[in-house]
Amino acid sequence: MNVKQTVVGTIESQPVTQYLLTNQQGTRVSVLSWGATLQEFSVVEGTRRQQLVVGESDFTAYDHNGWALCQALGRVAGRIGGAQFELDGQTVHLEAGDDGNAIHGGPHGFKCVNWAGTTHTTDDTASVALTYIATPEADRYPGTLATTITYTLTAADRLEISFTGKSDADTLFNPTIHTYFNVTDDQHSLDQQWLLLSGDKRLELDDTKVPTGKKLPTAGTGYDFSQPRTIADGLAELKQTGAVEYDDAFEVVPSATTPIAAIGDTTGHRRVALYSDRSGLVVFTANPTDAKRAKVRDYNALALEAQALPDAIHHDDFGDIVLPANQTVTHTIAYQYLAGGKD
Repeated sequence: MNVKQTVVGTIESQPVTQYLLTNQQGTRVSVLSWGATLQEFSVVEGTRRQQLVVGESDFTAYDHNGWALCQALGRVAGRIGGAQFELDGQTVHLEAGDDGNAIHGGPHGFKCVNWAGTTHTTDDTASVALTYIATPEADRYPGTLATTITYTLTAADRLEISFTGKSDADTLFNPTIHTYFNVTDDQHSLDQQWLLLSGDKRLELDDTKVPTGKKLPTAGTGYDFSQPRTIADGLAELKQTGAVEYDDAFEVVPSATTPIAAIGDTTGHRRVALYSDRSGLVVFTANPTDAKRAKVRDYNALALEAQALPDAIHHDDFGDIVLPANQTVTHTIAYQYLAGGKD
């Protein structure tokens, strides 16, 4: 196991460090200190290297990237309706955007800062731990929050991500990585990529994509991924109802041992299983690396954001995202690469 650390340049006059984790099979994970960004997760198949996530080779492309391309989101991922919430008898007002809602921690959230990193290796793992301290003055959330995001690549081609937070006052904590996947051979489109989900419900959303609180069954709809189904097939069914994309929150079954979701290519070359300790998964189709194709909704990337369900602070059954003062909480996500197609 190996870790290579390189300063690749600067963003906002701050040195940006790339951490390259490699295992014995040649599987690589590249992490940038800016935005705690997952720049690369790739494997060696025969004589070629196959990318599993969608990324940019130029680190400057991650400077306030509008797609949050594989970047850390927090303190709270997803939308908070009305850009406000009640906590400890006080109304907290966040920076509003996106139709008057707060989204992804706001313009001064996790993806817009440079993280400090330390590395570690064992016989079976290579890891980088990134730390950042957020203050109410910076992002308007209560409490000074210390967060550590640790990326660990194992000898078994598993990428484990943990988020540990501790605040000096009650606050909210629901982070994730806005990871975009494409596990097809050339990553040109999502037509040959299938998706499998462990749950059978999605959230009803209002016109501003904030949950209404209602959970809708997915069976028999374009949102039904109870069996492996290509994104192209699902989109074709959605278009019959007037929808043109996936930008939806699904309820899944949290587990460290049973996947909450899986993706693979229809040629049967590879798949990735996803694990999470939380019950939400946001699924989003996009083309974050080609603006022209994005305008015609020609998708080459599928974002899978494991988290508590969006706007949980306003819905009792969406998951508890309140982090009590002086308590430490850790959330986990894992991506397991597996050669071969669907089971």
